[in-house]
Amino acid sequence: MSRFASALYERPGLEGQRRRQIVQIMEAGLDAVDPKAAVQRALRREGRVLWVGERSYDLGQHASIYVVGGGKAGAPMAQGVEEILGDRLTAGTLNVKYEHVLPTGVVELVEAGHPLPDEAGVMGARRIASLLEAAGPDDLVLCLISGGGSALMCLPVDGISLADMKALTDALLRAGATINEINAIRKHLEQLKGGNLARLAYPAQVVSLILSDVVGNPLDVIASGPTVPDTSTFAEAYGLLERYGLLDDAPPAVVERLRRGARGEIPDTPKADDPIFAGTHNVIVASNGIAAEAAEATARALGFHALLLSTYVEGEAREVARVLAALAKEIVASGRPIPQPACLIAGGETTVTLRGQGRGGRNQEMALAAALCIQGLEDVAIVCLATDGTDGPTDATGALADGATVARAAALGLDARACLDGNDSYRFFEPLGDLLLTGPTNTNVNDLAFVFVW
Repeated sequence: MSRFASALYERPGLEGQRRRQIVQIMEAGLDAVDPKAAVQRALRREGRVLWVGERSYDLGQHASIYVVGGGKAGAPMAQGVEEILGDRLTAGTLNVKYEHVLPTGVVELVEAGHPLPDEAGVMGARRIASLLEAAGPDDLVLCLISGGGSALMCLPVDGISLADMKALTDALLRAGATINEINAIRKHLEQLKGGNLARLAYPAQVVSLILSDVVGNPLDVIASGPTVPDTSTFAEAYGLLERYGLLDDAPPAVVERLRRGARGEIPDTPKADDPIFAGTHNVIVASNGIAAEAAEATARALGFHALLLSTYVEGEAREVARVLAALAKEIVASGRPIPQPACLIAGGETTVTLRGQGRGGRNQEMALAAALCIQGLEDVAIVCLATDGTDGPTDATGALADGATVARAAALGLDARACLDGNDSYRFFEPLGDLLLTGPTNTNVNDLAFVFVW
């Protein structure tokens, strides 16, 4: 059964065969990054030998095998591990977002807050830390990481409270700090981020299976890099507070810890030359690129000339929409960069600057902006979706727009430009039947956008 609501097949404007093609291509992209399947592609068991890619582990030499980690895709990833290693698993704890649970056997799933960490997440993170501290030199730790892991595995160091972390994050966001800057500070205030999970697990061997939700797949950024060397320092973290003028406004306990760390009074996060990483193996099992490549292959199989433009797309959603619309117009006018029937694919993650009080998400906003740019064009559609099934604070994963979208909306009394100005894309697309509705997909590899020209 398709993840996408049947209403997508019934909407007016696009002929049925074209709607089915769009759904098949989107489904192929999501299937390729199914967390359970991705884990099982990465792991292979042959008797007492566990293969992780080209690296082998003799299970007979490991007294215990623990599963830890966090992220929105944690439940299906845990299921994948249990099906391969169920009889050899000793114990496991994974923090997942509320309502993102599935049946598991050995691995305990702890539901916790995302995007804002909560006490449930801290409790689950403490259990993870306890398992890691119990691991010895003859043990193997499987760490399952996916989007949302940074918030879900929040475990402040002694002397720092969850309230301190929330107050600090709020202050940094209001000051204009980037997410990478915020994470550089968090890594020096928590027990699992910035390579510290690997530090806790040492001297056990660690295999980290990672489902990437970050453009470009930088290992030290995904979930704040719990099992990779940290490139940031205490001095940098303290300097960020200083730069943003927060030394007087940040929680005193935070400022004092960072100040002491910058003076060398507290050991820094583990770096690349730390021996703890000699026994750590990090593997990307699913990413935006994998999803986009699968969609591209399916488009070709359906008869499209297909081209994957980039998986590094960032920027304002409505500006990216202008570029996608321009490419559609170029294909119609000249057959460049590929002839019709064409399917262009782009991946990444855009942003939205809030200007109004409407409801929507970055993918719905991008589709609405594209609709305005391609209005009147025949045989063209632009589709934008979040691979986790949740676009912004809505139950939609994205939306579909074509050359008739704006006119259809006007017939219902909807002003496309006014809805875009008010960031009200959900209210615009809902009565048109053009929202993409999947519910949680249990994966998360950023966003995908498609330009179709028949």
